[in-house]
Amino acid sequence: MTLDLLASLLATSVVAAPLAAFAMLGLVRLFGRSTMERWSSRLVAAGFGLGVVGTVATALLLYVDGRDALVVHLGTWFSAGDYAFRVTLLLDRLSLPFMFLATVLCGTIAAFSARYLHREAGHRRFMTLLCLFGAGVLLVTSAGSFDVAYAGWELVGLTSALLVAFFHEREAPLVHGLWTFAVYRVCDVGLLLTAILIHSWAGTAEYGELLLGGAWPGGSTSLGATKATAVCLLLLFAAVGKSAQVPLSGWLPRAMEGPTPSSAIFYGALSVHLGAYVLLRAGPLLDQSPLASSLLVAVGLATALHATLVGRVQTDVKCALAYASMTQVAIIFVEIGLGFRFLALVHLMAHAALRTLQFLRAPSFLHEHHQLESAMGHHLARTGRHFERLLPERSQRWLYRLALERGYHDTLLEVWCVRPVLGVLRWLDRREHALVRWLGGRA
Repeated sequence: MTLDLLASLLATSVVAAPLAAFAMLGLVRLFGRSTMERWSSRLVAAGFGLGVVGTVATALLLYVDGRDALVVHLGTWFSAGDYAFRVTLLLDRLSLPFMFLATVLCGTIAAFSARYLHREAGHRRFMTLLCLFGAGVLLVTSAGSFDVAYAGWELVGLTSALLVAFFHEREAPLVHGLWTFAVYRVCDVGLLLTAILIHSWAGTAEYGELLLGGAWPGGSTSLGATKATAVCLLLLFAAVGKSAQVPLSGWLPRAMEGPTPSSAIFYGALSVHLGAYVLLRAGPLLDQSPLASSLLVAVGLATALHATLVGRVQTDVKCALAYASMTQVAIIFVEIGLGFRFLALVHLMAHAALRTLQFLRAPSFLHEHHQLESAMGHHLARTGRHFERLLPERSQRWLYRLALERGYHDTLLEVWCVRPVLGVLRWLDRREHALVRWLGGRA
C-alpha cells in the first residue's frame, strides 16, 4: 500500500467515522428499537476517537513524507452538463489542526454528555445530532472545494437549530431555534453565491485549482481584483452570520437555550469559528481585495466593542460567556484582515479549547462562587471598573441602556432576517395544509 493511499484512507475515515455512528444510531431508531444510553454514548465516543487517531496518523504520514498538503479525490457525486460535483478533501497545515481540534472536542462533549444528560428524555437524540454536527464540521474543515464546504456548512446550521430547540416542551427554545435557523438561512446565501460565482468565473470551485501555488497561508488566485472582492464580500456576509458578528449578532445569546454541552461545542468552540476558518482558507482572495480586508477589520473591531459593552451587563453566565466568545472571534477576524493568519489559527484553537472548558464548568463555577461568597460573608468585588472611570455619568447611563438592549440588534434581526424567513415558512405550511385537505376530499 502506497503512502498516498494510506493517508487518503486515514483522512477519509476521519469524516466517515462520525457519519457511521450517526447512521447506526439513526437506523436503530428508524426500526423502532431503543438503545441503551451507555451503548449510544460509547458508539459516539468511539467514532470521534477514531477521528482523532486518523487525524494524527495522517499528519504524521505527511510529515514523514515531507509534504505540505494532500488532496484526496473520492469521486463525483453527480454531474449536469459541464458541471460536476466532485467530492474532494484537502489535508494541509490549516485543515489538519482544526480537524484534530474538532474530533477531540466532540469526543470530550460526548463523554461529558453521557453523564450530564443521564436519563434525559432526549439523550439519544442529542448523541445522534452531535454525530451529524461533528461530520458537518469535519466536512467544512477537510473540504477540497467550496461545494463540499457548503454541504458541511448546511449540516452544521441544521444541527445548530435543532439543538437550540432541544427542550421542545418549552416555547422559548423553539422560538430561539427558529431565530437561529432564520439567520443561518439568510447568511448561508453568501456561501452558496460564492460557489456559484466561482464556478462561473474560474470554471471550478476546487481550492487546489482556484488558490494557486504554495502551502497555506501562501498562494495566489487566478481571479482578478474585482472578482476576488465580490467573492470575499459574499464570504464575509456568510461568516458574519455564522460567527455572530455585528450586525447579525443578536441570535447568539438566544442560542443559549440549548443544553450546556451543545452551547459549549457550538457557540464556544467550533460552529462560531467556522466563519473565521472559511476566511482563513480564502486568504489569497483576501490578499487580492484590500476593500474586503479593510471591511473585515472594521466588522471585527465593531463587534469586539459591542460584545465587550453588552457582555458587562449580562446576569446569566452562559450569555456572558457567549458575548466573551463573540469578542474573541471578532479579534480573530481582525487578525485575519490584517494578514496574521498563523496567529489567527493559534488564537482560534486556544480560544475554542478554553471556552469549551468554561461552558462545561459554568454550573460548577456558579456553585463554587456562591460557596466563596458565603465563606467570606459578603459579595465579591466587581472587576473591570476602569472603563466607567473614563466616562461622565450621563454617558455611562446611555451606554448602560444601550447594552441592556443589546445594541438593538434583536430588532434589526427580526425585521431583516427572522420575519421574512418565518413568513415564507408559514406560507408553505398553509399551502401544505390546503393540499392535504384537498387530497382528503375536504373543501
